[in-house]
This record gives sequence, C-alpha cells and structure tokens, in this order.
Amino acid sequence: MLTEQSLGRSGHWTLFAFLFLFVLIPPAVAEKVKLDPSNWGLEEGKECVSCHKKSSAALTHEWQNSAHAEAGVNCLDCHLADQVDNDAIEHEGAIIATIVSPKDCGRCHVKEFKETEGSVHAKALSMIKNRLPALADNLSGKEMVAAGCAQCHGSEVVARGDGTLTPETWPNTGIGRINPDGSLGSCSACHGRHSFSKAQARDPSACTWCHTGSDSPDDEVYASSKHGMLYEANRSKMNLDSDQWVLGKDYSAAPTCVTCHMGTTPGVKGSHDVGMRDAWSLNRPVSEQQYLVIFDDGDRRELPDSQPAPRRGSELSKLDGSMGKVKAVASPKRRRQIMTKVCLECHGKNFVNSYMKQFDNLVKLYNDKFGKPAQAIMSALYEKQLLTPAPFDEPIEFSFWRLWHDEGTAARHGAAMMSPNYASWEGMHKVAQNFYGEFLPQLRQLAGEETANELIEMHVTSQDQHSWLNNPGKPNPILGYGIGKESHE
Repeated sequence: MLTEQSLGRSGHWTLFAFLFLFVLIPPAVAEKVKLDPSNWGLEEGKECVSCHKKSSAALTHEWQNSAHAEAGVNCLDCHLADQVDNDAIEHEGAIIATIVSPKDCGRCHVKEFKETEGSVHAKALSMIKNRLPALADNLSGKEMVAAGCAQCHGSEVVARGDGTLTPETWPNTGIGRINPDGSLGSCSACHGRHSFSKAQARDPSACTWCHTGSDSPDDEVYASSKHGMLYEANRSKMNLDSDQWVLGKDYSAAPTCVTCHMGTTPGVKGSHDVGMRDAWSLNRPVSEQQYLVIFDDGDRRELPDSQPAPRRGSELSKLDGSMGKVKAVASPKRRRQIMTKVCLECHGKNFVNSYMKQFDNLVKLYNDKFGKPAQAIMSALYEKQLLTPAPFDEPIEFSFWRLWHDEGTAARHGAAMMSPNYASWEGMHKVAQNFYGEFLPQLRQLAGEETANELIEMHVTSQDQHSWLNNPGKPNPILGYGIGKESHE
C-alpha cells in the first residue's frame, strides 16, 4: 500500500517507483510506433481507395489527409480480419471486420492501448449497468439506450451469424464499448474516423460531446469558466497539431480537458488514463476521495478512502468481478499532487493550493449540509417501508435524484473547473431550492409530521448549517418581508 505511514526502506523504493511512473518522468513526445513498417501497407488494401473514392468520397478524403495515409497505412491494414472472427465478413474478395477495435489499433499503438484498456473510459459501460434498468427500462424505454446512453458509454456490440452487426448495438463509438473481439473501448470516440486526428482529440469538443448535461455538465462548466473563455479567445494559438503538445512549450494560452486530465507538462507524463488525476468522486450522492488501485495486468479501479487501502501484492476484485493482484495504490493525496503539478505550469503555488482548498470546501459543504442528510433520510424511509424498493415511483425519489445527480453534480464540477456560475447559481443554489423547497416538504407529506420532524431534527436542524430553520421569526427583505419599513424607521 502506498502511504507515508507504510514507508520503510522498501516503501521508499515503492514511492520512488510510483513517482517515477506518474510524476517525475521528463516530458514525453507522442509515442512513436515501434512496429516495423513492413507490417502494414498491404498491397490488396490499395484497391480499397479507388472504389471508396466513388462510394464514400468524404470518408476517403479524411483518410487521405491523415497520418495513417502519410505513413502508408491503408484500409485493409486496419480492417483485415480472420475468417474465424465472429464479426468477419467477405467484402470484395477480402475478409474484413467493420469495427476497428482498440485491440486492432494496439498492434501499432501499444502504449495508448494499454493505458486506455485499464482506464475509467474503458469501464464506462460497466460503471452504469446498475443504473440502466431504472433509467432506461423504467423511465425512458430500451430504445433510448441505443440512441442515447450507448453512444457515449458504449454498447456490447453483437455480431450476427453472418458477421454483420445488430442495429440495436451498432453503429456505436461509445468510449466503453465492448467489441466483438472482447476488447474494451473505442479509439474513434475521441479520434474521429477516418482522420484519427490528434488535434481533434485535444479540442474540448472531443470530450464535451459526451461530457454535457446533468450527469456530467463539463461542456457548460468549461464554457463558463475562465479557462474556457481563454480557449475561445486564443484557439489559433493552441498548436493542436503539435507532435509533443507540451504545456509551456508548444502552447500556453489556455488549458483544454486533455491538458488537465491527460496532457504532458514538463513535470508530468501524458497518459490515456483519463482518471489518474481525479482525487474526488463527484457524481455520487456523497463525494468521497478515492484511491486508484492499479493491478498487475494494467487494469484499474477506484476505492473510497473511507475503506482501508489494499496492500501491494494482495488480491482484490476488479469491476468485472474477476480477481487481480494489486501492483500499486495511488492515494488521493498523490492524485491531487499530480493534478496540482499541471496547474503550477500556469499558476503560482499559493494560487493553486488556495483554489484547491476552495474546491474541497465546497465539496464538503455539499456533503455535510445536503448530501449526507438527504441520503440518511432516504435510507430511513426505505427501512421504515415508507417508500417502495422500486425506483422513481414516488416524487421524493425524483427530488433526491436531481439533488445529487443533477444539481449536486453541477455544483461540484463547477467548483472543480473554476466556474462560479455552476458552483453557485446552477449548482448549490438549486441544491438548496430542491432540499428546502421540495425534498423536505415531500418528506413531511410522505412520512407525516411526527416521523418527518424526528428525521429532520436528527439529520438537519441539529446541524449549525441548518440552524436558521429554528428561527422562523427572523426577517429578511429578500422575499418581500419588511420592504419599505426601513425608510420609515
């Protein structure tokens, strides 16, 4: 386990290895393909272009202007399949697969494949499986999954017996897609096919086509932040096509999503593991700081720091239920240090530390004032059988869902990404409106005055932050009371 308390002589070497792996490595250029060029440029693949120039002119044009075309990588190099593959089809005399999976890309892009394979992006589908039945089957309908949820989170792509793909699961470029070859993820989710542009992936729009809306309002948050404003004003200075794209060397005008969550700085190695630098969970009823557990095979999962951190070499279940051996554990403190190092390339140490403190304080405010009391009240209502186990069949369940999933997420993401509007008016202000104006009145209506008052006193008014509820006679003109009196007194 990687903590200061556990550091003996061997522990110091563990810490050194961790810091070398994630922090102290000099800025790395974009990973060069190490596979010998003789492995691509199939002669048969050159015939694809002549035909697709007529049938798919725009697609062909994208490829012709890509780094792949420049390197001599053609259609068949990526799409070539084995006859025994369950998604293999015969096409113009060749055996191909419609989907070019991360496993296919990983033949050349080994480092990127390994980093993505174990990342939170590759687990995007498995992470919402327990939410889908209530949100899709109950509330919306299964047809919405293919057109909505799966386009970002991914689908389990199903191949028919003839190698074609079912319309319920394809087309799909969701980041957590389960491919017919068993690999997870979709490179084209960020690097749109067939140009597979690194500049496109570095632009915020590559992230915000999914990270938008109530469960991940990062498009709106970024756009209303100082960082987003600087990016829009200085887009032409961002040098998005650079091979290295090192902050402070290749660009400095503004950060993008990639800068903070994946990018290379003079003190931090870039990575396709997009979740490495996130110390908090910000999309749950109550936020907790998170350990990042790294397994021997590169797989990863998070654990809240309220649980004991697993020791190096111990066995731990993965997100898919299988067991894995723990290679390293990144504490919330270490994850914060890496993110802080990125921030320090543009801001002073006091600025960064103070802003991180403001962020932490807002998360704790949300937790203590609203998240924990609301969660405790909901648990009590289920225990007392005042609510049915079925989700979303009572109004208070919708109010609780919006409180943490919509409004609470907006507040926490707003504080994390320097958007005062989303931290306040679109976030905490709406959380408070919900909690006081909907959630508590619905509690009284559902549970009755006696039970509701017991729960409110236990979880709400006993806290100093809610003590104003105990003083209903204290006036304030903000809602009209006493307006005009001041001038006559």
